Amino acid sequence: MTPHLRPLGQTDILVTPIGMGCWPITGITSTDVHEAASLATLEAAVDAGINFFDTAYCYGFAGESERMIARALGHRRNELVIATKGGIHWESRKQGRDGSSATLKRQCDESLRRLATDCVDLLYLHAPDPVVPITESAGALRELLDAGKTRSVGLSNATLEQLIEFDAVCPVTAYQPHYNMLQREIEASQLPWCRARGISVVVYWPLMKGLLAGQLSRDHNFDPRDGRRKYPMFHGEEWQKNQDFLDVLRPLAADAGKSVAELVLNWTIHQPGITAALCGAKRPGQIRENAGGMGWQLNEQQLAGIAAALMRRGVTASRGAVT
Repeated sequence: MTPHLRPLGQTDILVTPIGMGCWPITGITSTDVHEAASLATLEAAVDAGINFFDTAYCYGFAGESERMIARALGHRRNELVIATKGGIHWESRKQGRDGSSATLKRQCDESLRRLATDCVDLLYLHAPDPVVPITESAGALRELLDAGKTRSVGLSNATLEQLIEFDAVCPVTAYQPHYNMLQREIEASQLPWCRARGISVVVYWPLMKGLLAGQLSRDHNFDPRDGRRKYPMFHGEEWQKNQDFLDVLRPLAADAGKSVAELVLNWTIHQPGITAALCGAKRPGQIRENAGGMGWQLNEQQLAGIAAALMRRGVTASRGAVT
């Protein structure tokens, strides 16, 4: 079944409800990442029906993510919707924020060169800068929009108040927060505001960094280099509760003839107000499985089973992060 394309905000840009998040292919916080596999994963995503690719100026210490998109998919640019972000950079391998107008404009130009394109489809402020007024950042992105360097503008990792302030200066087409079955804070704030205004919500961590793919056993030992070790979801009582939750999802997925990841992603992209879910992947098989989350729908009985499992799971020890 061909996935139904969805409009990005109120533009004529159409995206698949599953997009590829292009952070893992850089290998900064993931283990077992190889350039050849990363390039193959990008190609596999398009072949699997995905047209939406999400990257950022800081994905890679030297823009590796944007460069790999150009290398692997530059010849298919007209098939792609490319989103990138500005406002975060690396200093001595530590992230720094700079939402100033001059920096955002410079980073946009550099991202366009890396991506080998003269215009991206969506340009986000990656995260508000605590020392730069968000109105200044919004004004810079408005200028880039007016200059034709991006077809639309978005805001990521922002509070409702920041969204409102940004939107007053530069109309927001898409908002990007973390969101998944276990982390649903935006349902009480940003999500209804965006829905009321026709703003797309494009979410990251729909599989909670692989947790909700159901492939990590209860006794999984994380590599010391694995960035997931710092999240409460992957430790102690929260870890055990999450494994109990996955034990309930597995037979529901089997009933649907799908993997746990496909079931979770399908549930996510059919939540009211969610335009697309971004799935990170570093191997072709992963992105093919993720693409299998679109093009079909869970039935009422399966949805009821998920709702009951979520009720039993209870509130999570949520912790967000900029990604």
